Amino acid sequence: MEHNIINVWFEDDKIFIQTSNGEKRSHPLNWFPKLQKASKEVLESFTLSPFGIHWEKLDEDLSYEGFFTYVK
Repeated sequence: MEHNIINVWFEDDKIFIQTSNGEKRSHPLNWFPKLQKASKEVLESFTLSPFGIHWEKLDEDLSYEGFFTYVK
């Protein structure tokens, strides 16, 4: 499954991802301990790849596939 991500943002202790076809998905940051503990500045310093989101300062990666199919 390919996801064309156009927006990633953080709000109300959640991470949100929006695709070019308008799909939005969010998960609580407490599902991702490294992200939950990070400052707003660090959270917002990510890079996008064809496969996911990477936070260099946290050595953390989230795959789009996992994000859009994972249910806890």
